[in-house]
Amino acid sequence: MLTKTFDVREAQKDLKELLSLVVAGTEIVFTEGDTPIARLVSMRRRVAGLHSGAIWTSQDFDEPLPEEFWVGNV
Repeated sequence: MLTKTFDVREAQKDLKELLSLVVAGTEIVFTEGDTPIARLVSMRRRVAGLHSGAIWTSQDFDEPLPEEFWVGNV
């Protein structure tokens, strides 16, 4: 995915153009000076497996919680 960076002040006057870039697949990063503050990406496309391995579930996920959890002694 192509990424372009725009200062927030600059982006305010070019919003329509920036949205066109996003629809075409470009990621937009907004900055204040050199500090990134936000990212604009399309909601139309999702990429399966983009963060593969970033989330995991423990083996005991479905097990009931111990009684101590419910009474506040944990």
